[in-house]
Amino acid sequence: MNRRFIMGVILIIIACCLLLTSLTLYATSIAGVTLPGMSTVEVTPTPVPETPTPIPTPKPELTVQGPLPVLQAKVAYLVDMQNGHVLYDIHGEQAAPMASTTKIMTALIAIQTGNLDQEITVKRDAYLHVIELGSSNAGLVPGEQFTLRELLYGLMLPSGGDAAIAISDALAGSPENFVVRMNLFASRLHLFQTHYTNVDGLTSEDTHYSSAADLTRLARYALTNPIFRQIVDTPTYTLPTTKQHGPHTWTNTNTLLSTYKGMLGVKTGHTDLAGYCLVFEAQRNGHSLIGVVLNSPDQAIRDQDVSKLLNWGFGLPMK
Repeated sequence: MNRRFIMGVILIIIACCLLLTSLTLYATSIAGVTLPGMSTVEVTPTPVPETPTPIPTPKPELTVQGPLPVLQAKVAYLVDMQNGHVLYDIHGEQAAPMASTTKIMTALIAIQTGNLDQEITVKRDAYLHVIELGSSNAGLVPGEQFTLRELLYGLMLPSGGDAAIAISDALAGSPENFVVRMNLFASRLHLFQTHYTNVDGLTSEDTHYSSAADLTRLARYALTNPIFRQIVDTPTYTLPTTKQHGPHTWTNTNTLLSTYKGMLGVKTGHTDLAGYCLVFEAQRNGHSLIGVVLNSPDQAIRDQDVSKLLNWGFGLPMK
């Protein structure tokens, strides 16, 4: 009995060894390994043709050449909207007073953080801001109610300082709290030559400033928002009388919207300290330019400077 059991175990072991040897020979033949007495079977991989990386075709760009336009504004900056290339730069990186172009940031934060259908009641401080400081205004009356969307038109078209105060009261509790948000957002956008002390730009202080380069960067970002773009491109906005408010018609202070072909916005500004200012965007033949002029001596010269700068930019050759 024991002999039979032992013989059975031996036979099983021999069978396993034979099976293992067969599998080893099969595997080594596939791998191309040569064993004594075996012929090598070479496996040649099929080469995969390399796909060459396509070389991108350079897009034509506006190329600065010839004499630069001579402007009367102390600060001027022009950028190709398509690629961000700076075409014209006179003191564009220097901090300067920017007046009501401040309201670009006020509007942008309101659009991004507020509910456009929120009802806002105009408080007395908005009215007193106009009376005491003589700011440009939207003619708001204490107790009137508007949606945030409506007040944004009152902010950006007639450059309403009263609308700026009403919006900041509603969204942040006070203009001072809203200014904190403005400076925080400026930092996030890397606007390192920008600092705000108020929500509307009406100031005689040198602590409220920006640069033409920063204003261009800010406006370029803001214009990616369709609500902002629609507002700044509106010549006139009319509100009929309702139970919440009286009649209001707000006309855009950017008169180039109606006099310069292709003008799309963005925001005017004026104080004694800042002179006459304009952040602007215009488009011709599908090509957009964006820029800033600060500290022009008067509105007519400011508009002439902007028109001259844009005409020059759109006339540059594409190479």
